[in-house]
Amino acid sequence: MTSKNKAQLILQRLSKVYPNPDTELHHSNALELLIATILSAQTTDKLVNSLTPALFAHYKTAKDFATARPEELFPYIKQVNFFGNKTKNIIASAKIIDEKYDGKVPDTMEDLDALPGVARKTANVVLWNAFGKNEGVCVDTHVMRLSQKLGLTKHKDPVKIELDLMRIVPKKEWGIFSHLLILHGRHFCTARPHSCDNCPLMDLCPDRK
Repeated sequence: MTSKNKAQLILQRLSKVYPNPDTELHHSNALELLIATILSAQTTDKLVNSLTPALFAHYKTAKDFATARPEELFPYIKQVNFFGNKTKNIIASAKIIDEKYDGKVPDTMEDLDALPGVARKTANVVLWNAFGKNEGVCVDTHVMRLSQKLGLTKHKDPVKIELDLMRIVPKKEWGIFSHLLILHGRHFCTARPHSCDNCPLMDLCPDRK
């Protein structure tokens, strides 16, 4: 079986298990999604979702974040890992968005990737979920682990893993494929010891128990 055929089967099977794949970060617009995704680095979505309602109720626009002092943001997000650096990146990114893009989150990989605290993973999340654009495959810890486990890549570097996945998954499915692997890795095929019974991918997984 080719890698393309395997990827297509994975897509088909997981789509039945998770029929409406989407980010689990709560947001109502592109700015909120961008900030929530920055906060979620090495922090669970569950924790981020518990903090952002109060944050987004107080700071509603890019200018609100751009003009905030770090010590004003700290109480809202101090529970996330590396909250100091994330606070600086959020304020710096908001200033660029406010001044360069008239307060609107940019919708290209090049512009998003240039924002402080935003790399390809975050940019891919925002592009797909906020703008419906497939410009790459979001490679988070779940996508990295499952793509290796399923034999879709031999690489450990996220950039190289993304390139491998982009070669075998149709472009129109890049965003969905990433979400499906994330959901499966988060809720079924976890990094912790678990049973493989009833896994829809068991016969496709070289690592099956």
